[in-house]
Amino acid sequence: MTERLLQFIWQMQYFNKTALCTSTGEPLTIQYPGLLNTNQGPDFLQATLKIGSTSWAGNIELHIRSSDWKAHGHEEDANYGNVILHVVWENDVESPDESGRRIPLLILQDRISKFLLARYEELMYNHTIIACEKSVSAVPAIVWDTWTARLAAERLERKSLIIQEYLQQTNNHWEEVFWWILAKNFGATVNAGAFEAIARSVSVNILAKHKNQIHQLEALLLGQAGLLGAEHSESYPKMLQKEYRFLRKKYTLRPIYEPVHFLRMRPGNFPTIRLAQLAMLIHHSSHLFSRIKEIAALKEIMDLFTVTANDYWHYHYRPDELSSFRPKIVGESTVQNIIINTAVPAVFAYGVAHNEQPYKDKALQWLESLAPEENRITKKWKLLGIRNASALDSQALTELTKEYCIHKRCLQCAAGVAILKRCI
Repeated sequence: MTERLLQFIWQMQYFNKTALCTSTGEPLTIQYPGLLNTNQGPDFLQATLKIGSTSWAGNIELHIRSSDWKAHGHEEDANYGNVILHVVWENDVESPDESGRRIPLLILQDRISKFLLARYEELMYNHTIIACEKSVSAVPAIVWDTWTARLAAERLERKSLIIQEYLQQTNNHWEEVFWWILAKNFGATVNAGAFEAIARSVSVNILAKHKNQIHQLEALLLGQAGLLGAEHSESYPKMLQKEYRFLRKKYTLRPIYEPVHFLRMRPGNFPTIRLAQLAMLIHHSSHLFSRIKEIAALKEIMDLFTVTANDYWHYHYRPDELSSFRPKIVGESTVQNIIINTAVPAVFAYGVAHNEQPYKDKALQWLESLAPEENRITKKWKLLGIRNASALDSQALTELTKEYCIHKRCLQCAAGVAILKRCI
């Protein structure tokens, strides 16, 4: 037994309430178990009970052993002066409060399902990431539907906090922040940090001054990435290098210190190609975030991100290294990834920041309309029979795995609660 499990059992009232009575034999009726308190003080607030013929309203404290009341110093703490019931797993000593009053005591040791305790222990000591993998398929679909929507919203709320931090760094400059997270997403997992550093080093104001000259945009991004420092043999990279030297001096730019990586990735994902595509996106757009947040149709936003790098890159993956002709277009899967991880969080965060529900609803609708992500996490859940029909589902499953399953937060998971409920 753990105190967190005991809190969960009390909150859900998952114990036998037949002939319920205090440790001294007084009949006990629980009218309202109270609100779980996540701050200092008793575990549950504003509970209502009837002990014998007397009605009580106040707080409830839970412990594994009744002696924990004194061990935790509650008898001298005024925050516990309004405790009307002390709920414990086992009774090893009756504990008076600071005034000497003996607080009514409820012992749950013989009232909780042994099957529930065994199932909880099985979940906690299971070494697989998804501890409930053997029983999760039995969770009702209606539970999953509600829980999936909540998880997707939680994931966006968490990302909104990160965006809010960025806004504080930029004096609430939404376009600048969107540029940062867009560049980070273009860098994918391997180069995300380097691409964000590039974006932070070249402001949207500088980019706006050169948006009509694609070669200057490429020079700025590739130069800041440290990809124009070599002696080049071809005229185009030589020209980019010359432009970058001029722009670097003009704006007092400092190349980033974080290296970009080429190893163990497909040529189409090379940082040179991603930066060239990013430059073309800037070239074709203006006030990008302002435009995105007002777009209603998902196809319009997909078309916006479907760009093709400059002609030079049709024959190159790296400067000076000729390759067979292949237009470097941002593919559909990459566009969807950009929408899921950049556009959707930014629009949702805007709705949060301005308390405008339509923006949050639109972000969630976009997720629901996009194809699901296929990765190790979603494939595992799919094998367990859990639906992954849209990007909203895949984002929810990612949130569930990373924020609940890995940390064994089964008692805070709707699926975990449903599984344990079957054991009472």
